[in-house]
Amino acid sequence: FECVKTNIVGAMNLIDACIDQGVKKVVALSTDKASSPINLYGATKLASDKLFIASNSSYAGGHKTSFSVVRYGNVMGSRGSVIPFFMSAKDKGTLLITDERMTRFMISLDQGVDLVWNAFNDMIGGEIYVKKIPSMKVIDIARTIAPNAKHKIIGMRPGEKLHEEMISKEDSYSTYEYTRHYKILPQINEWSKDVKRIKDGKKVPEGFFYN
Repeated sequence: FECVKTNIVGAMNLIDACIDQGVKKVVALSTDKASSPINLYGATKLASDKLFIASNSSYAGGHKTSFSVVRYGNVMGSRGSVIPFFMSAKDKGTLLITDERMTRFMISLDQGVDLVWNAFNDMIGGEIYVKKIPSMKVIDIARTIAPNAKHKIIGMRPGEKLHEEMISKEDSYSTYEYTRHYKILPQINEWSKDVKRIKDGKKVPEGFFYN
């Protein structure tokens, strides 16, 4: 219930408030879990993304607020991420690992902020910006933080992915590549073919995905 109220109803409230107050530009923060979601949290973030993108279409007489989205992976050191978890447990001698093959996208806080500023400077409205960032094996992170610790494999938890995804195959039809990021353009109103939104982007191949 809290996921729905925060990510979906909360997005609707924010969109309405920004339009009512004449806010010029809005950049919403998304997550890799919004791409091909397998749990409720990811599904609500996908719904949030869709709401922000669709809100660029004029309704009720039109408005002047532009909405875009930035999507990235785990912010290193943020609350709930794996690095603080391993740091807190490294002195116990054993680290819990879900699966030896598991990987996660990692981004620094500064990189996340830079992506938001880039979106503000570049956006027309309706774009989803996806940062090009490294992915890491969770077990390699554990070895780096606590080289001498033992590992206990506990298996993936319900609703968890072995490898996260940020761009799905279904998005490849309207995704463009740039030097440091990808841009998923909206398929509404033929905006995916709009040269002002595409700029110097290169169309990705059909069936492309980023995971």
